[in-house]
Amino acid sequence: MNFKERIQQDIDTVFLNLEEFAELHRIEGKEIPIVIDNNELTKLKQGQILGLVDADILIFGRREDFPKNMNPGRLLNVDGREMIVTNTGVDMGMIEVALKQNRTA
Repeated sequence: MNFKERIQQDIDTVFLNLEEFAELHRIEGKEIPIVIDNNELTKLKQGQILGLVDADILIFGRREDFPKNMNPGRLLNVDGREMIVTNTGVDMGMIEVALKQNRTA
């Protein structure tokens, strides 16, 4: 097993394991395992990173489980609530998505 395969195995068996860190949430109508990490979001906000300062929630999941277009500004339905993507990053098959509430005046 090569390094990339081991990383994928760790993602599935540890990080996105429903008995370890992940929980099932409905993203765009599809139930997928994700990790919500608002503690990490709080740390990242202190760095004043564009797109994270306004975020209300930070989620991690398998890139392949999310829609192809995850550009900032797009609406993403999370558990029946429309949220706005403020920032995304992809690394080794995982996606990190910062979201803010879709507040209307």
